[in-house]
Formats: sequence, C-alpha cells, structure tokens
Amino acid sequence: MKITLVSMPWASISTPSLALGILTKKIADTFPEIETETVYANIEFADWMYNQGGYTAADFSFFSLQSYFMGCGDWVFSSALYGDTSWRVEEFTRKMTERISAEQLETCLRIHRAIPDFIDALARRIVAGGPDLVGATSTFQQNVASLALLRRIKELSPDTRTVMGGANCDGPQGEALHRNFAFVDFVVRGEAERAFTQLVAAELTDGADQQADVSRIPGLCRRDGDASVSNPLSDSLLAPGEIPSPDYDAYFDRMRRSRVQSWYEPVLVVEGARGCWWGEKHHCTFCGLNGSAMTFRSKSPHAYLEEILTLAERHRVLDFYAVDNILEMSYLDSVLAKIADAPFDLRIQYEVKSNMKLSQIAQLRVAGVVSVQPGIENFSTRVLKIMDKGVSGTLNVRFLRDAESNGLSVAWNYLYGFPGETQADYLPVIEQFPALHHLHPYTGASRIALERFSPYFDRPELGFADRRPHWQYQITYDLPQTELADLAYVFETDELGIESKVADRLLEALQEWSENYVHSRLSYVDLGDRIALVNSRPGFAWRSMTLDDPVEVELFHALHDPRSIDQLVRRASRHSDAWDQPRVEALLAEWRRQGLIFVEDDRALHVATEDENQLMCRIRRESQKSGGPELALELAEEPACITIS
Repeated sequence: MKITLVSMPWASISTPSLALGILTKKIADTFPEIETETVYANIEFADWMYNQGGYTAADFSFFSLQSYFMGCGDWVFSSALYGDTSWRVEEFTRKMTERISAEQLETCLRIHRAIPDFIDALARRIVAGGPDLVGATSTFQQNVASLALLRRIKELSPDTRTVMGGANCDGPQGEALHRNFAFVDFVVRGEAERAFTQLVAAELTDGADQQADVSRIPGLCRRDGDASVSNPLSDSLLAPGEIPSPDYDAYFDRMRRSRVQSWYEPVLVVEGARGCWWGEKHHCTFCGLNGSAMTFRSKSPHAYLEEILTLAERHRVLDFYAVDNILEMSYLDSVLAKIADAPFDLRIQYEVKSNMKLSQIAQLRVAGVVSVQPGIENFSTRVLKIMDKGVSGTLNVRFLRDAESNGLSVAWNYLYGFPGETQADYLPVIEQFPALHHLHPYTGASRIALERFSPYFDRPELGFADRRPHWQYQITYDLPQTELADLAYVFETDELGIESKVADRLLEALQEWSENYVHSRLSYVDLGDRIALVNSRPGFAWRSMTLDDPVEVELFHALHDPRSIDQLVRRASRHSDAWDQPRVEALLAEWRRQGLIFVEDDRALHVATEDENQLMCRIRRESQKSGGPELALELAEEPACITIS
C-alpha cells in the first residue's frame, strides 16, 4: 500500500505542515511496511507562479493570509473544481472591484484562468506514483484547491481512495464537504492521529470487514452505497502522548529544490499543547478556534523540550513557531528555562495571555521567545468583559510596555463591533493613543467576524441572531444556501456596537500610532532617589524630565501595575500628610497631560519602558541571585547601569 499526503495552496511555504508531519510519523510508526509520500503542492504552486513570471512573495501572501475574509485564495481554484475558466468571474469582479486593488484583481483573474492546467499536471504526477490513498489537509484557504485536486485524481484513477481532513473539516463542515462532493471517499473530522490510522488499517482489509471497520471509526464521514454517512464524534480526545513528533524531511527536501526558497526563511512548527485552558472556563465570545476540541492538554515538559531540540539539530533551523492557542504556564519554569541553557540560540514565536507579569515576560525573552501574540483585542475593560477575555485595558497596555522593555515584538489586533459596546468605551481610550506611540503598534483592526464554533455563533441570544454564510462562499461554490450554511466557517450578520464614524476614528488613530512608532520613545532610568525620563513621541513637546520628589518617585514605582486613586492616596499619605487626594489627582492629571500614564476604568498605569541598559543589568543581577544561567552579555560585577540620552 502507498499513501500520498498533500498540502495544497494556500498553506504558508515558510513552514512545514504540522498535520502532515505528524501523520507521516504516525503511519511510519504504526505501519512500517507502508510507503508514505508527502507532496508540498503549496511550494510547487509557488514555483509555478514564479515560472509564469510577474509573481512575487507579496502575491502569495495576499492569497494565503491577507485575503482570507474575502476568499480570494479559494475562488481562484474554483475554475479547476468546476472545470470552467469563466466560473463566476463576473460575480467575483463585481464583489472585489472596491475591495482590492486593480492589480490584485487582475492577479486573481490571471491565476483563475491558468489554474486548471496546474491541477491537471499535479494530479497526473501523483497518480503516476501509484498511490492507493491520497489525503489532503485543509485549513484556512485550502478547501477548494484540495477539492479540485481530489476531483481530478478521481477522474484519472477511479480506484484511488481520496480523503480530506483538517480544521475546515470539523463538525458540520466535514459532513457538508463529504455530502456534496462525491469524489471525496472519506472526511476525517476532528483530531486525525487516531482516526486516520484506523482508516489506513481498514483500507488494508477487504470487503465486508473493511465496511465494518470504517463504520467504527469515530468522526469519519464515509459512503454507504451512494449515501453519505457520518460516524459519531469520539468522546475521548487524544492524550498528548499519542501525538508524535512531526517528520518534516519532505518539506526541507522540497524546499531545497524550490526556485522561491529565497522568498522566506523556514520556520519550524511545534505543538506543546492543544485546546485552551482559558477557553475551557471562559470561551472568548468571538473566538471560533479549537472547534470540537477545546479541552486543554499539554505534552510532558521533557518530551516537548526533546522535540524542539531534536528538530533544531536535525534541520539546522533556529526559528520556531508554536501553534499552541495559549502558553502552558508550567513551561516557563520547565521547557523555556531549559531552552535558555540549550546549545542553540533559538528564536521562538508564542501565543500567551496578556496578564503576564514583567518577570514572566523576561523569562520568555531569556529563553529565546522573540515574538508573542498575547490576545490583545481592545483597551476598554468594559468591552473586554463583553468578550470574556479575563483581562483589563490597563493590563493589556502593561503587557505592551513590558514587552517593549524586553525587546519582544507583539502581534495584536484591535477588534470592535461587540453587542452592547458604545462610543464611550472608545473615545477616552483613543484620546490616549499618542501616549502609547512608543509601544509596539497594532497588526490589524476590524469589526469582528461571526465564526463557527464561537459562543456568538452557538448562542444567537448573545446578539447575532440573524446570520447567513459569508458572500465569498456563494461566488465560489455551486451549492444551495442550506448546504453553504453547513460548509461555511465565516458568516455575515448585522453590524452591532459602535457606528462607522467612531470606527473610522479608531482606525485613523491606530494608523497614526503605527506611523509614529519608529520615531517614538519614552523610557526611564531608576536612579534610586529619582527617576530620569526621556521622551521623543511626536505628541509631546518635552524631551527629558526628572522626578525627584520622594512621593512622586514612590507613586511612579507603584504605577508599574494598574492602581486606583484610593490605592495611590494611601501610598502617598504614608510619606506625607500634605499628599491628600486632590494633590494626588492633580499629579495624575499632569502626568496624563505629559503622556506618562494611561488611565482606564478608574485605574492608572505608567507607560514608560525601562532603559535597555538598566533592564539588562537588572536581569543579570536577578539571574545571579537565583543561581540561574548567566547572560551572554558580560557586565562588570557592580555595573552603574545608567544611560541617559
């Protein structure tokens, strides 16, 4: 038996497929006699684009990521799925004319016309290899490309068994795919490590035994004659020990032969945990991630650390992307602490929660985490409560400040359009954006989308009772609305929350922040009895300032964390009776005017970052006190650590 696994466009070409890497290893461990081939058709398509001429890495990124909520990546493959190079061209052009540039539209139309030839050539090459089973993984905009390939394979080789799996096949989506596309023999819904292995075992048997075997595979969609049948999903999720370390050899072999390998530096994908420990108890209202598997499970620290170091050594790659929805906090003192001692200078991207303390952020940085996605989606505590995020606006700002101090890049979005929000949740925050221009700017901002599996989708009473499949599905698939309602992941619904005028003001203010970031600085040096501050943010005229009043120094220290007026007054009054509430309020008003603090929900927080030299010295001293590893930077035993510029 031979199995061919395929990763179609528009999966990123900078990373290997975690899903196919895991399945390749799982099949090799379970059935050593079976030959498994992994085809990175996404890289092959990038090469095809390059050979066509006129395409760049920016074009690939447009389809793989930027156009996700418009479905451009899926639509361009519809010509191959339906065998018609004019498929829905007029509808697509009409929808996209005001949404994308004329150049991007022409790129879409050009690829749409040429893609059937690519799919035919790819299918013929795969069939020529004689596979018994061809599986395609589908996440984000891989659906139509995968369907188009499996359709052509089935035409060329009717006896070849075809299967789809991945996030786009979870729950009702997988049932709809199987029900509407007869050339797909099987759809694996949910976690595939166990189900796909059982399917392979069933394929090794014949006749009635095979039918009996596939009928017992949890979550599998199969055919009983011409009818589509969906087996019930399993009540038992995979234990972390059932998830093997991925085999990425096929990716690197293909990447080495690629004509576009210069477009990206490869990044290794690792997975320490599945599910979300926060979402188990407080599912963020807008989040559709995890689908049918929210339960949080994490690998043993030893196994996870071994996996990371083995992959780095095998592939000579230092960049890692952890796909975990949220950091397993115990990894800070186990996995990440040991990575800091590792012989490799790793650079890791991780998703974390934004209420992390400065000491924890420093741990991340020492371990080689250079980029984080902390789930910052708003700075209004009231809106964050509507989201059920479990953080406040000031904690989100604190994270940005401390990440900046530690040199971490931060990927974060500003979301709006929540039921019950008002302009009062936004305007006071927007007014304070100039004070934050020295902190890492936003990655994106948008009105929230209604996503399948989110509480907003599952509970219409939360505000979004009227919903319909997003228009992208209607111009891509030849299916009735009732079927699209099961196939779709993104839905259109009524706009709620702030009106467009306030939203436009928010977007303009965020854009100004992004433009000013490179020119902006607000940092401080703690000299013990005084605080020296330096500022270069365009919105504030002052350039240097010293706080030398003992009470002001005390209050500045206190504002490292969000504090209320009452808390600050109590601190001030312990030093001097002259510091009553009106005087503290006057000082805070002055600091707000100077952009030293951020105020929201009756809490204030200073927004100055630690001077880099001071921070490095502090980390060095803390590391020595704890007996931890010394930093690579050699410093004097008692450094002055004062740099003011």
